Amino acid sequence: MNAYIFPGQGAQFSGMGLDLYENSPLAQELFEKANDNLGFNITDIMFEGSAEDLKQTKVTQLAIFLHSVILAKTIGESFKPDMVAGHSLGEFSALVANSALTFEDGLKLVSQRALAMQKACEMQESTMAAVLGLEDKVVEKICASTEGIVVAANYNCPGQLVISGDIDTINKACETLKEAGARRALVLPVGGAFHSPLMEPAREELAAAIENTTFSKPNCPIYQNVTANAVTKETEIKANLISQLTSPVRWTQSVQQMIADGATHFTEVGPGKVLQGLVRKINREVETASAIFEI
Repeated sequence: MNAYIFPGQGAQFSGMGLDLYENSPLAQELFEKANDNLGFNITDIMFEGSAEDLKQTKVTQLAIFLHSVILAKTIGESFKPDMVAGHSLGEFSALVANSALTFEDGLKLVSQRALAMQKACEMQESTMAAVLGLEDKVVEKICASTEGIVVAANYNCPGQLVISGDIDTINKACETLKEAGARRALVLPVGGAFHSPLMEPAREELAAAIENTTFSKPNCPIYQNVTANAVTKETEIKANLISQLTSPVRWTQSVQQMIADGATHFTEVGPGKVLQGLVRKINREVETASAIFEI
């Protein structure tokens, strides 16, 4: 069975999507539609912007969403998923690709999500840190026993977990994690504590937008970050999307469940190959590939 997976923040690069724009009339039409709907030319930033320009949350999320969704649409009939999943932001790309959301509604929600997250980041200084070489339960225990706000945020693959919280608590937790034998506990260059209680203001703002958006029955199950289980009911999809901002990304568990449900081949749709690397670390038996638009 074929699983299609969609990347999140961090996969962006200058020039992303330009080959699609130049070689596919459909891609060009969708990029221009995005420019019109957003009220600014995101294509200018994607195609010619610097790494610094692309790093702004309000730009990054839209750029990765557009690259992923437009790539899925331009590969046409070869896009035949039996199941889909997305890492954090990538969940929105996956929902548009499997027809649970329209392109326009997906774009609008991602734009609102990015702005709400940026606002939440500005309300309190916060960050995330990558922890390598410790079992999940050890990291969880240290987070729980550290005074302040720090939680497990991204279960990326065995031995690689990202924690999220306020800056002082993250720094304290990193020291304790190193003492406990972590190979690395490294603060990441991100704007805030994503997938933590500090995103509550953004969750509330996004909840209203999601509730007012029409979702359709997806073409195939989506394995959502919050539960790591297959979901096809629109009401459940909405509830999980709303919870996602303050809940951990259970990527390891999602991939394991997809394999348990029959996935043998994972195709990454969007910029970069980060998710393929994580899938291989979770299970070396499955095949991975990048979705390619053939000119």
